[in-house]
Amino acid sequence: MNRPTVLILSTDPRFARELTAKWPQGTGSLLLPEFVMLDPTVGGDLSAAHYSAAHYDLAISDACQQAAAELNLTKKMLVAAGSPAIIVHCDATLGCCAVKGTVTVLHRDPFLWAEFTGLLGAEILRRRQAEARCREAIALSQAAQADATLGRYMLEMRINVNNALTTLLGNAELLSHESGLPGNVQSEADAIRNMALRLHGLFQRFSLLDKELDATVRSSGSKAIAADTAG
Repeated sequence: MNRPTVLILSTDPRFARELTAKWPQGTGSLLLPEFVMLDPTVGGDLSAAHYSAAHYDLAISDACQQAAAELNLTKKMLVAAGSPAIIVHCDATLGCCAVKGTVTVLHRDPFLWAEFTGLLGAEILRRRQAEARCREAIALSQAAQADATLGRYMLEMRINVNNALTTLLGNAELLSHESGLPGNVQSEADAIRNMALRLHGLFQRFSLLDKELDATVRSSGSKAIAADTAG
């Protein structure tokens, strides 16, 4: 699994150093993210390209040096980008914490801001990873259901197909025993007979597979009942 990317938006290198130093170490399936620092003042005003959702999994913006208008602009840009983001500010009038869409706005605590921001960021990434796995599981489940539907259809049709193949095979046998047939007709009759035999064998294997799957399902159900009873 790829490491998540955390985009740190700040003009102060100390902000990134403190944040990364206090970031929780990777636990379980969540890897320690790759941190990318971007000075939003380099190259002029901020642009939407800085917040492209394809470039990061979480953005953390240092808004302590921003005026209210700049902070609102940053918030709008991050909300529009769609990926999770945390804005850390120093304006006590804005309150301790607020959430708008995918953006969380936090007041910077003088002592614990880095620890708290790191814990929140790690939890956001963990949830994002779980959602991605859930989407993948749903896609796999849908594909499996489509395959199962096709398999059930083939099993349901096997009797009709086998009847048709039996008729075809019988006619081919009769033709092959006819005397005086041209060579090309005899050859075609033999080819039809051989193809019918192969198709018949294929559907026989489908029937055996159906029986094996039924036995597996019954066995799993029995084990589940036994486990529930023991519990």
